[in-house]
Amino acid sequence: MLVILNSLIPVFAVIALGFIVRRTGFPGEEFWPPLDRINYYVLFPSLLCHTLAVADLSSFDVWPMAYALAAGLLSMVAFLMLSQRLRPLPGPEFSSVFQGAARWNSFVALAAIASLFGAEGVTLAAVSFAVLVPIVNVLSVIILTRHGGREPAGLGTVLGLVARNPLILACIAGIFLNATGIGLPGPLAVTAKILGDASLTLGLIAVGAGLRIGHAMRAKWVVLYTSALKLLLMPVLMMGWCHVFGVDGLPRLVVLICGAVPGATSSYILARQLGGDIDLMASLITGGTLFAVFSMPFMLWAFG
Repeated sequence: MLVILNSLIPVFAVIALGFIVRRTGFPGEEFWPPLDRINYYVLFPSLLCHTLAVADLSSFDVWPMAYALAAGLLSMVAFLMLSQRLRPLPGPEFSSVFQGAARWNSFVALAAIASLFGAEGVTLAAVSFAVLVPIVNVLSVIILTRHGGREPAGLGTVLGLVARNPLILACIAGIFLNATGIGLPGPLAVTAKILGDASLTLGLIAVGAGLRIGHAMRAKWVVLYTSALKLLLMPVLMMGWCHVFGVDGLPRLVVLICGAVPGATSSYILARQLGGDIDLMASLITGGTLFAVFSMPFMLWAFG
């Protein structure tokens, strides 16, 4: 347990730093939106592309891990849809609960995996992103447009939003470069690595800067419910599917962390674009991140 805490405390300490820095008013409110954009559109895609392009996966059978990740996510989606049928929530509220329970914070996941498992873990994390990011983005667009007060999205709308997603494009590029043997020639690899190295620190700071504790307190019961789904039920589902598909060792631990991290800050952006409840979304992201300080070490101790 001490090893787990020593690895995770720095991750949440950087998140706390982001929260404190923004609350002091430094360097100004106008700083944060551009930081989010450059991280989302440039730095983090560079990390994903570089990691996948140069990855050596010969020592891992990644397909069972991919199946477990996809099955765990789809199991959560099935649970959410069933719960909405049995006890309906207002459309925009449900769309935010859906994102809060199904989406995952890739910055926290990758930082935790890098701290615990090093370069091999980061490689498997990038593979996990390649599996989860397209699925969860497609489903989130469909749910938001269906329940967020707009007409259900057509195929063209879904494909258009997915095709413009920089994380999906980066994963596709990295897989293509790896599969074809092209890789990243020397200067490009170094450039992508420099950009990618900056993404985790800035991403965690941005997560902290986006926390809205006041919002979370006002929606406490929905926050508790959604956080329980994301931080407790999701990793249990992931571990169950790992057992079904025979995933063990390091791939299993990477799946566990991907399941145990809080919801994604990008959920707020998507909710604002497509008609979700943005105040509730901010509350769910904040509550999930705060509860994850305690739930992630517990899950790693229980299933690790």
